[in-house]
Amino acid sequence: MLEVEHLSVNYQRQPALTDFSLRLVPGEMVGVVGPNGAGKSTLMKALLGLIPYQGRVLLAGQPLQRQRQRVAYVPQRSQIDWDYPITAWNVVMMARTRAIGWLRSPSPLQRQIVQAALERVDMLSLARRPIGQLSGGQQQRVFIARALAQQADVFLLDEPFAGIDKKTEALLVGVFAELRAQGKTLLVCSHEWGDSLNRYDRLLLLNRHLLAEGKPRSVMTMENIYRAYGDASASNNGQKPGSFFFC
Repeated sequence: MLEVEHLSVNYQRQPALTDFSLRLVPGEMVGVVGPNGAGKSTLMKALLGLIPYQGRVLLAGQPLQRQRQRVAYVPQRSQIDWDYPITAWNVVMMARTRAIGWLRSPSPLQRQIVQAALERVDMLSLARRPIGQLSGGQQQRVFIARALAQQADVFLLDEPFAGIDKKTEALLVGVFAELRAQGKTLLVCSHEWGDSLNRYDRLLLLNRHLLAEGKPRSVMTMENIYRAYGDASASNNGQKPGSFFFC
């Protein structure tokens, strides 16, 4: 179980996230939704110990920072330098660095793990291509493969469905379903609306603090949407507020 207790983050003395608590169980995929600046990416970085925070983050009763190898992180695509001269294969092999050791060559077993991860996301044929030459969906699949190759227990995924094609979306949905069936825990930051939110077991509606938690239909009510987004929700993508509800 991943437990977050009274997590708070401040940027330049301004609250970015306040008194956030959460419990995630194995085999569960939880979505985090909220407006830009709500603290979704801040939450991910705090869980990983990448930024200072107050509170506790525990995995199986022990501080998560002592068990970072059990957590795989896929950042937003906008945070990645796609001009960096590295191939898709080597991006995924980075997930095996701890197991291989520094300045050592990967064993046949490590190569097999990387190959299997690339095959799962249908990217093995492009494994030797520089990441900057891949499409947005292909780049996302490479980073999902890196997370798979880490063989983690917890997956933190920041906007994995943003800017990808339908083929990649369907592939990721299948991969995430398999991870859940294997008892993995997934926490996913998302900007999705409508029926696509039904893919999550639970939703967390966030705007610097937790506004609502529960099944997607019970969280994404008109009242909660206006609490989180204000009047901006009424003009999002030119849709009417009522279109945000589930069919």
